[in-house]
Amino acid sequence: MALGDALTRRWYRGDAPPLWTRPLEALYRYVVRRRAEGFRDDASRVVHLPVPVVVVGNITLGGTGKTPLIVALAQAMRARGFVPGVVSRGYGGSERGPYLLSEDDSPAKVGDEPCLIRQNGIPVAIGRERPEAARLLVEMGCDLVLADDGLQHYRLGRDLEICVIDGERRLGNGHLLPAGPLREPVERLRDVDYIVVNGGSPAQGEVSMTLEGGVAVNMDDPTLTAPLTDFAGRPAHAVAGIGNPARFFASLAVQGIAVDGHPFADHHAFTRDDFIFADGCPVLMTDKDAVKCRAFARANWWRVPVRAVLPEAFYDGIAERVRNLSRTR
Repeated sequence: MALGDALTRRWYRGDAPPLWTRPLEALYRYVVRRRAEGFRDDASRVVHLPVPVVVVGNITLGGTGKTPLIVALAQAMRARGFVPGVVSRGYGGSERGPYLLSEDDSPAKVGDEPCLIRQNGIPVAIGRERPEAARLLVEMGCDLVLADDGLQHYRLGRDLEICVIDGERRLGNGHLLPAGPLREPVERLRDVDYIVVNGGSPAQGEVSMTLEGGVAVNMDDPTLTAPLTDFAGRPAHAVAGIGNPARFFASLAVQGIAVDGHPFADHHAFTRDDFIFADGCPVLMTDKDAVKCRAFARANWWRVPVRAVLPEAFYDGIAERVRNLSRTR
């Protein structure tokens, strides 16, 4: 973990990669290129669905805001007359799939992100083989499939691609793993249909996205809510097992909260032992973490939901393209 943290800091400071990472980066680049070429050169390996598929993903390690965007996109498409469903690998869960989520499924079984998306009233199917999982959505009546974190899953055919970028960290030092944070070369961005930038200052042609919150929901009594400003001027523990915990901690500090940050690895499986805080201060966490902690939540624990805000023109453009695709099916 210490090595990973050190590399991450170097990546996003823009430092030159350590010399020992250069040969590994070259090997990784070769493998990524050959894999992409294999699917491009052999169309029979790609599975196409009878409904349009929109992929949402990124080309960097770490959190960029894909899950809030998936939820917002599904809700926006539903408001425009579609019946969207989300397909995901189900990372962190024990279920291999293909499997259609129910409202009662636990994060330990289906993964934290699929569980959170399902709790927003969106149909979700998971599976190591995503085309097979996506077919479950089509069979239940979905006329649009949104593929979560699917840019690198070439076996599932797609009609539109959306790449999400962290507006503050961007692409780091621009190198591939392990010399940098990139899962695919920067040139991959030329192929996507939309580049959505979460925070920061989007460049020309990029779509701006912000995450809005401001209200905490009590985890022991969900009917109890409080504006984050109620926590200002006093200390609070902030717990985050997401790709970029620092963003969550900073969002709380902006509200005037004296944040005692506790970062964990992305998709961390929380237990009671992770919350041994003897000072009685409130505990704040993301929705993604909260779905894994409800069973042992206490009265002073609060989740901080956020929603992705994007231009209506972005949703309108996608809806129009999906309608045109549907007519050709």
